[in-house]
Amino acid sequence: MADLIAIGYPDETTALEAEQEAERLAADLIIQADAIAAIVRSKDGKFKVTTNHHEVGAGTAWGMWWGLLFGLLFFVPVFGMAIGAGFGALFGKLEKSGIDKAFQQQVRDMLKPGTSALFLVVEKVTPDKAIDALKQYGGTVLKTSLSAEAEAELQKELSGDAAQPAGASA
Repeated sequence: MADLIAIGYPDETTALEAEQEAERLAADLIIQADAIAAIVRSKDGKFKVTTNHHEVGAGTAWGMWWGLLFGLLFFVPVFGMAIGAGFGALFGKLEKSGIDKAFQQQVRDMLKPGTSALFLVVEKVTPDKAIDALKQYGGTVLKTSLSAEAEAELQKELSGDAAQPAGASA
């Protein structure tokens, strides 16, 4: 089971700094992050997203995943993805994926204009080392869990493997 962690910051720059530290923690195997993203909401309310995908093949799928997540949370298509029937179906799957309404609302409330947040999808973490490394940035931590089944289904949908029978490899 993966955890979706959001850490909110009261300014527009801290999430980007914390993102670099999270990438270092992932490289040092202190956290096993499937995906890391930072989102900045400028004072005029516009969103800017940066992501780092450590697996080349999964990069596009995680980019779409972040786009869907941020679109769901903030009601905007963050990555300029075309809105169509498939996009609506993926939104439905994401909404049913275990990202509960309370978490969604907390993230919306946290990311006001002029703030930023670091988002991590984490499989495993060495808590004491991760906390020591990230506490210098402060922030408000929100966490929700994604079931293994929901995460696998989303990845399957995003990577275009939905038509393959279970157990088939690409």
